[in-house]
Amino acid sequence: MSLKSTIDLNNLPEHVAIVMDGNGRWAKKQGKLRVFGHQNGVKSVRNVTEAAAEIGVKYLTLYAFSTENWNRPKLEITALMELLVSTIKKETATLMKNNIRLAAIGDLNSLPAKCQNELLTAIEETKNNTRMTLVLALSYSSKWDITNAVKQISQKVKEGILDVNQINDNTITEHLSTSAIPNPELMIRTSGEYRISNFLLWELAYSELYFTETFWPDFSKEEFYAAIVDFQKRERRFGKTSEQLKAK
Repeated sequence: MSLKSTIDLNNLPEHVAIVMDGNGRWAKKQGKLRVFGHQNGVKSVRNVTEAAAEIGVKYLTLYAFSTENWNRPKLEITALMELLVSTIKKETATLMKNNIRLAAIGDLNSLPAKCQNELLTAIEETKNNTRMTLVLALSYSSKWDITNAVKQISQKVKEGILDVNQINDNTITEHLSTSAIPNPELMIRTSGEYRISNFLLWELAYSELYFTETFWPDFSKEEFYAAIVDFQKRERRFGKTSEQLKAK
């Protein structure tokens, strides 16, 4: 029996974020180049996107390429960018068929022109889809995003548009690249690493964290359902006590 049947559809995380880790190690275990792992990881992206949309998750953010990933070997970066372009071209029709909107966060201007063009074309083509929003974090780091937010806020203070005493949590949230989407209730990381790795640091303040030993290319729909079931067993207190929650 699939774990899908045990999921409470009235208690779903609205937004799930995933650090897709382990492609390289998965390939190495099979005596292949790292890019082989990235190629096989695309299948997991497709499966998890379908799984999330099918149960009713509204936002799915995938950490596809961090700013730190630019430090990897040039050959791997080139292969990753080519894979990104071909995958976006190939999957746009599937996104349209499944009524899924594509969005992206990160320093998109640092991507090769071909990647930017394919990405923006797909974002434009899917912009009216309403079933779920798939967010790709590309050339993204949370520190980069927060730094940009601080710069924008500082400029507004300098120009007299904003008073420094008006700055609060919401001010920072409104200037992040994620301002148009809700914070994730659940963050999943694959491959047995127990780190957030500069991913949505501000947004994950009250998120539930789920770690699995499974490498990303082996992360299936059932693995995704397992993370959702685990999430639904947790008590989310947001600083309150269990008694306060029960008294509501």
